[in-house]
Amino acid sequence: MLSYRHSYHAGNHADVLKHIVLTLCINALKEKEKPFLYLDTHSGAGRYLLKSEHSEKTGEYLSGINLLWQQPNIPELLNTYLSVIKRYNPFSELKYYPGSPLIAKQLLRQQDKLNLTELHPTDYPLLRQEFSKDKRAKVLREDGFAQLKSKLPHEFRRGIILIDPSYEIKDDYQIIPKALFEAYKRFATGVYLIWYPVVSRTQTQKMIDSIIKLGIRRISQFELAIKPDNNQKGMTASGILVINPPWKLHEQMQTILPWLKNTLDVEKTGSFIAQELVSE
Repeated sequence: MLSYRHSYHAGNHADVLKHIVLTLCINALKEKEKPFLYLDTHSGAGRYLLKSEHSEKTGEYLSGINLLWQQPNIPELLNTYLSVIKRYNPFSELKYYPGSPLIAKQLLRQQDKLNLTELHPTDYPLLRQEFSKDKRAKVLREDGFAQLKSKLPHEFRRGIILIDPSYEIKDDYQIIPKALFEAYKRFATGVYLIWYPVVSRTQTQKMIDSIIKLGIRRISQFELAIKPDNNQKGMTASGILVINPPWKLHEQMQTILPWLKNTLDVEKTGSFIAQELVSE
């Protein structure tokens, strides 16, 4: 099933949360000179026009990045994230939103590597074009979950692995724990970011419970809800599980999430989670 297009959802509250965590993790790994791998299982098109027909149809970015864009005072911890957004929007108008691959492209160093995969026949060539002159990157039209087995372990002993399927294929909830287990066996030193939507809390929690049962240590959970759980209202929240989180990440997110909730939760009915799900 290849009907999902992230262009309908780019820059929404889920993207904001995911990409803040991603930038913090990248910055943490850059504190050491040794190179690292960035592997993105479901890369999308790379960049998204926020005035496109797709984006305007849902208007999701208006309650996401648009609200941050309008803030006069931003926490210092968000400077890196917003600096990347501004590189694609050098004037005052918010026109483009960079996806995870382009955020990584801007932040990774010359010695680092990117491994990007996308199956959609329309998004793949767009992604490939974005990296046509970037010698650090491999852009593949292959199954993202399969990359977790075929591309790991990597010659670098450090890496960030972003696992963020659309979950429109319901099997994703069952596939992720299995694929994660295979990846972790091969590359236990990697920082794994597993993004998830909250559409059905029961379904999401089953997946999280399955991951906890894998026996992997050091898992943190960061979640932002802009509305209370409601199975009839689409995605009300999203979250990200971080395996092997950088040591400062939990403290950073405890600072960021209250501010983020206050900024994005316009109706003041949401909530947030910042917790250590599994200890050392």
